[in-house]
Amino acid sequence: ADVVKMFVPKIELVIHSDYGLPSLSDEEFTSCLFIASSYSGNTEETLDAFAAAKERGLPRAVITVGGALRGHAEKELVPSIMIPSTGVQPRSALGFMTLALLKLLRKEAEISRLVGLAESLDPRAYADVGAALASRMRGRVPVIYSSRANSAIALNWKIKLNETGKIPAFWNVFPELNHNEMTGFDAANETRSLSDRFYFIFLKDGEDHPRIIKRMELTEHLYKDRGLLVESIVLDENDIFRKVFASLLLADWTAFYTAEGYGVEPERVPMVEEFKKQMTQ
Repeated sequence: ADVVKMFVPKIELVIHSDYGLPSLSDEEFTSCLFIASSYSGNTEETLDAFAAAKERGLPRAVITVGGALRGHAEKELVPSIMIPSTGVQPRSALGFMTLALLKLLRKEAEISRLVGLAESLDPRAYADVGAALASRMRGRVPVIYSSRANSAIALNWKIKLNETGKIPAFWNVFPELNHNEMTGFDAANETRSLSDRFYFIFLKDGEDHPRIIKRMELTEHLYKDRGLLVESIVLDENDIFRKVFASLLLADWTAFYTAEGYGVEPERVPMVEEFKKQMTQ
């Protein structure tokens, strides 16, 4: 949904990743469509929100591969889009999930443009660059910075490095980080050992607000002056769809080679599965 909002910035789309329903007015609830989106169909908070939407009498729709959510949708005759069950992890199904949401929102022009990427965007073109970036980051914790406009890209970089790379990774946005986070890296002798563990990746976009661009440049210089490791990745695609998915392909390869470099399995998320089992006890 965060990615869709980048493609269709004026759409009235409230993203609620929690239990229950978002805090909306009665008037807003009377004119909304509740969309339950869970790749596996077993996301606990999504199922809870789906039930809450039913109790409130909201019109509902579903996006999923299967699981309990599909079962409820079929039993309750809720309109649904079923994602192809290819066996990939949810983070690798971003294209499917984005297309499905665009379809529910009747954004046919955006769908056509996105489908075209399957032919024009070659994932293999980003493999070597991702491998080199993973090598440079080895032994450090990546922190992804972007403008607020590109926050969905930065967030997905973090997710891929966490889930595929199996390493800590964090993200933040300009201008907010200039008011607080950067102060945490004003390394003194006593804190140098902490700051030295990080590797900063700035996602730079020529379409960003000029003051954001200046903030990035100044922050990069301030970090480097303090001996921090900083790398810039330019989001130089003119097309918004290519900009998002080209960057995330690079993130995929970086995360994959990060996992390979540490000798860990890149696909599965055993800690998540362990956590889910304990939540059901």
